[in-house]
Amino acid sequence: MIVVASWHPAPAMAQAQSAAFSKERVTFKSDGLTLVGFVFKPDGSGPFPGLIWNHGSEKSPGTMRQFDAVAAIFVPAGYVVFAPMRRGHGDSEGPCVMDQLRRGQDNHVAASLAVRLMEGEHLDDQLAGQAYAKRLPYVDPQRLVVAGCSFGGIQTLLAAERGAGYRAAAAISPGALSWNGNPLLIQPPKDASLEPSRVLGAELERRGKPNAVKVYPPDMPEDQQGHCFGGARGMHVWAQDVLAFFAGALR
Repeated sequence: MIVVASWHPAPAMAQAQSAAFSKERVTFKSDGLTLVGFVFKPDGSGPFPGLIWNHGSEKSPGTMRQFDAVAAIFVPAGYVVFAPMRRGHGDSEGPCVMDQLRRGQDNHVAASLAVRLMEGEHLDDQLAGQAYAKRLPYVDPQRLVVAGCSFGGIQTLLAAERGAGYRAAAAISPGALSWNGNPLLIQPPKDASLEPSRVLGAELERRGKPNAVKVYPPDMPEDQQGHCFGGARGMHVWAQDVLAFFAGALR
């Protein structure tokens, strides 16, 4: 597994008052659609740094388990976690991206459509969720980070490339699709390709950006080496590294 890391300095991070936290289902708007999200908040009034967590391509099953697992890692560390569900996922309105990609198209057409959807309406949904999180009275809008796995990893790459106001980003198992400008890229040893990490690490080095490359041991359990590495079963492998990376970015 390869990690490529880079960040922008930010003010010091407020600490949560305890490890206890609350969970709330909320709604927000994107392009006229009503989308659903989940807010996980530490005890206390904050302001806390915020993590936007981008889910993958699954419609709903497993997504809530993933959200709960992310919150169990990051909320005790002092973050508000906001997990927006993009259009067509869970109870959010609109078409599901995987249904759109499976409508009898060849691979080339489907890949082109995936890029258009990820760069367009799905990025709009993520940024609408970010705007919602910024308005929460207990979130410091100047101290936001972003992470996600699979399609959510692609969303993380796109937001980092756009310069969407995040202090740091962690893209986990984003698959074979990649864009330049990603501050932190995480992949398991058996993901589709490790080349994006190698290329991005070299490019960050060439540009003089703060970065680090770490190769994880390949002897992880079999179910953590593939694409599901970004899900609930694999989070414990990378959690401490991402927490340390974000802490450095928010120092």
